[in-house]
Formats: sequence, structure tokens, C-alpha cells
Amino acid sequence: MQRLAMDLRMLSRELFLYLEHQVRVGFFGSGVGLSLILGFSVAYACYYLSSIAKKPQLVTGGESFSRFLQNHCPVVTETYYPTVWCWESRGQTLLRPFITSKPSVQYRNELIKTADGGQISLDWFDNSNSKCYMDTTTRPTILLLPGLTGTSKESYILHMIHLSEELGYRCVVFNNRGVAGENLLTPRTYCCANTEDLETVIHHVHSLYPSAPFLAAGVSMGGMLLLNYLGKIGPKTPLKAAATFSVGWNTFACSESLEKPLNWLLFNYYLTTCLQSSVNKHRHMFVKQIDMDHVMKAKSIREFDKRFTSVMFGYQTIDDYYTDASPNRRLKSVGIPVLCLNSVDDVFSPSHAIPIETAKQNPNVALVLTSYGGHIGFLEGIWPRQSTYMDRVFKQFVQAMVEHGHELSSM
Repeated sequence: MQRLAMDLRMLSRELFLYLEHQVRVGFFGSGVGLSLILGFSVAYACYYLSSIAKKPQLVTGGESFSRFLQNHCPVVTETYYPTVWCWESRGQTLLRPFITSKPSVQYRNELIKTADGGQISLDWFDNSNSKCYMDTTTRPTILLLPGLTGTSKESYILHMIHLSEELGYRCVVFNNRGVAGENLLTPRTYCCANTEDLETVIHHVHSLYPSAPFLAAGVSMGGMLLLNYLGKIGPKTPLKAAATFSVGWNTFACSESLEKPLNWLLFNYYLTTCLQSSVNKHRHMFVKQIDMDHVMKAKSIREFDKRFTSVMFGYQTIDDYYTDASPNRRLKSVGIPVLCLNSVDDVFSPSHAIPIETAKQNPNVALVLTSYGGHIGFLEGIWPRQSTYMDRVFKQFVQAMVEHGHELSSM
């Protein structure tokens, strides 16, 4: 409460000084006008500091992991102050791609073959100028997994690479088949339930740098894929640790939330058209097994998955696919330290579907749940162009695991 009172006094004083010096004419320059503005501002500040700015909920399956995060990743225990003029879920979600900067990153592309004759596009940021890890064989490597239709060009991926560059790490972005401009060699794309391509990528990257600390971070669908992989493979992975952001824990709940009228209008229909566009580029590869005209008439992600994704990956029904795609059912089997950041107001991932009780049963899992932040939003500051709360969690966690991860095994 002392901190809250101090924040309120400071904010009120700054508002008063600003108004006193900037507002001088007309109604707003009068004593009545100034008092009204100041009164409204103080009331808003009170509401913001008491109801919006809150510490995240930290849910861990073991005291050791909790202490580790408090010592080496303190951002997960600090108050998160969402952008004061944009803290609502949909606003945060919609504005982030437009308001955050896109750091310049020069990639080295690599195409690797898959067992079925396909190919996967990897975008490498080697960080050859790293002063902290000059030896390339031991330079920490971060594997990044973008969201549903995302690629290495997404702003959140570019920010993670920029932060990794500051730490001296190397990054590699796993682009799902057919979305990064490469040719599709087989009639197959991707889904968050099938982890074969991710296993291929992890094995390939690890074989190149077997002595380097190896971590992964997945965003939205990329995080779902990463968790499904970790849940299937348990501790038998070369990854040292992983982080996920804005994961959809239960695909049924996600779909239901996104099909509400406003969410459908703002997000669902647009993402459906993106999915349709991505597969339509390779239409000739699918016409023998899938009714592409029917796919192109889908009006929601669920309809697209029913007509395309579930058929492609051999599921009998859409319910079978959505059951297999939900990472909440595999969380108990994760065998390495994983930090999962979600906002409880995320319309893509409803709070009631977050597996809090399951997380409490696995000492390798930590959920960080903010009250606000939307889907891959987590905007903070007056003009949140350079950094988000999500960025700070990513940077502190990967650094903590690289530099102090050995402490977890000894706790």
C-alpha cells in the first residue's frame, strides 16, 4: 500500500505540473476546467494503480524453481504496468504489431530436408560479433518458434533476436513449412499437434553445436508446438530450458472464445484469410487429397482446421485434432525447466483453460500470469515502441538459464 500511495502522489504531482504549464487558455485554462481535468486524472490514476497495475501470479510446481526465478528472473515478481492509455486485451493485441519497432536483423537462410522429402526454412542470426561468446562451438543458441502464420520477420521475433544479440547469443528461427517463401516439395504444411518437423530441427541444430547451451522460445502456436514436443519427449531433449508466450492451452476453449462475435470480427476472420492465403500459394500440391474450394470458403479457424488441417494430418474429426493439439494435457510430462507467460485477459487463450493445477504438479513448470497484456501484447510505458514486458521476461529468463541453470539441478 505504501508503494501504491507513493505512485499515486507522484503521478498526481506530475499531472498537476503538466496541466499548470501546458493548459492556459479558454475553459481549460480556467480554475474550474483545470480542477475538472485534474480531478479526472487523479481518479483515473487511482483506478489504474489499484486495479490495472498488478504483480503477476507466479505458479510453480516446486519451491526450487520459484526461488530460482525470484533470484535470477526478478521481472516475474515485479508489478507490471500496462500502457496507461492502452491496457485492454484487444487494444494491446491489435496495437502491438503497429506500435513496436522492428529491429534490423540480417539472416542467413538454410533449407534442411525432412524424412518425407520436404524442406524446412531456418533463418540464422549467428551473432558473429559476440564478445561474450567468441567461440562459436559454445555460443548459446536460442531456437525461436513464431505464431500461427508468423515467420522470422515478426516484430516479436526480431525483438527476441535483438535481446539475444545483446547477451552474445546465437538465434535460429524455425519457419513452418510453406510460410517463408520457400517451395513446398510435398503436400504437407504444419500443425501444432505434429512435432516431427520440430524434432528434425532440434536434432539438426544440436548436431551443429553439441557443446553450446541450447534453449527454445515459442510464441502463440509456436509455444503450443514446443510444449507438445516437450510433453511427448520428456527429459530426453537436448534443450536445456524453454519459454512460451501467449500459448493457447486448450484448443477447444481458444476456438470458442475466438468465435464470439467481436473476437471473430477483430481476429478470427483475418487469421482465417491468412491461413487460406498461405495454403492457396501451394494449391496445386493439395488438390488430390483436399477440396481446396471448400477450404477457401471457410469463415473461421475452426472451419479451416476441419476442412484442411485435420484432413491433412489424418484425424478422423476436428475434435480428435483439437484434443491432440491442446498442450494442457501434456504439461505434466515436461522434463526441463519451462516458463510460460500468459495474460488472463487473452481472448486467444481464456483464463479458465490455463492449467494451473497441472502446473503445480510439475516441478519443471512455472506459469507467469499477468492480469492484462492481451495476446502477444504486454505493452508497457507511455510509448511502448522499444520493449515490452514479454521482452524483459524473455531476456531475463534465457540469461538466467544460461548463466545459472546449473543451480536448479543442485537445489
